[in-house]
Amino acid sequence: MRDLLIKRTTAKILSVVLAGGVGSRLFPLTADRAKPAVPIGGRYRLIDVVLSNFVNSGLYKIKVLTQYKSDSLNKHLSRGWHFPFTIGQYIEAVPAQQRVDKSWFKGSADAIYQSMNIIVDERPDIMCIFGGDHIYTMDIRQMIDFHLMAGADLTIAAIPVPVEEARSFGVIEVDTNWRVLGFQEKPKEPKEIPGRPGWALASMGNYVFDPLPLVSELSRDAENPTSSHDFGKDVIPKMVESYRVFVYDFSSNIVPGETEREKGYWRDVGNLQSYFDANMELISVSPTFNLYNRHWPIHTYNQPLPPAKFVFADGPRVGVATNSLVSEGCIISGGRIDRSILGTCVRINSYSQIEDSILFENVEVGRNARLRRCIVDKNIQIPANEEIGYDVYRDRQRFFVTDEDIVVIPKGYVF
Repeated sequence: MRDLLIKRTTAKILSVVLAGGVGSRLFPLTADRAKPAVPIGGRYRLIDVVLSNFVNSGLYKIKVLTQYKSDSLNKHLSRGWHFPFTIGQYIEAVPAQQRVDKSWFKGSADAIYQSMNIIVDERPDIMCIFGGDHIYTMDIRQMIDFHLMAGADLTIAAIPVPVEEARSFGVIEVDTNWRVLGFQEKPKEPKEIPGRPGWALASMGNYVFDPLPLVSELSRDAENPTSSHDFGKDVIPKMVESYRVFVYDFSSNIVPGETEREKGYWRDVGNLQSYFDANMELISVSPTFNLYNRHWPIHTYNQPLPPAKFVFADGPRVGVATNSLVSEGCIISGGRIDRSILGTCVRINSYSQIEDSILFENVEVGRNARLRRCIVDKNIQIPANEEIGYDVYRDRQRFFVTDEDIVVIPKGYVF
């Protein structure tokens, strides 16, 4: 154990966040922004979660690979994610550079292959490659310790899920020592965890690599014309044949300040319904993803904004919010908010009602307006007396409405 701690302490660890995905299933929220830049919990962006996990774990060399509509993401990183001048500590956005050929990233593995220069320049002993669009807390050092203790070439973070749910994920087959035997992409019959019937291991898309095997396999994959250049579909199945590949059980991860109930929480916000549900979970009395854990804070860009303000208490004209998250800079001027999340600088005018909704920054809701089960993108002006979420047929004629009747008012919409 002592040798392990020395190795981990002295190792050069480079962290890479894959943040170039289109996020088409979150459309229209991703029409003008990358998926990791989509707001969550009012004042945060999705990418803040993984970056906070790295920083809280004491990992300060982080490259963020960007590509699709990255302007919003780049601004957020430059404004909110920079360290005081310290040698060897940085969070840098790395755009798609077309170093290998003139094409954009073809998949998650190709994103790393086309950015191979960062591996050559940094010469790390260990590489962490994580996705930028999931919601969870994780002490990544514990996964690195497992990787070193197992003598692994690749370690995959996975979460135990019921077999019925596993059909929606990449499923990993392991032996009793949690060494990987195979990988199934959204299988009809997921392989169960040895000794744990009814449960399977769902890949979280988070990896710890030794650099040499990684570089070798990425180079081989790049030369394969039939490959989709994806870690889960192409690179990892090949590595299982020739290398020591293990699974790290995410449910065993211990985060300071986290309760037993909060342990092992992980959400893939892959579509609008799961995104809506993940936000709504945050306003419960005791949310499983706890934004209030002072021992493991979620960092973000802190704008110089005043506190939220609630004004008027005259009969039906009451500025009030219940079971809600209200971000800084908001003014609730005689309106009622219930079971909703408000981004920064939202204004709710008199006699209006907001229920079960998510409002992005700088939205204004006019007098006597009513919103229910809505996601309203930034800078939208809702006129007085408007009703949205009460007549699905009418809403579908004007807005984007999901199969679950969630109304999405996209950025740039003008009433």
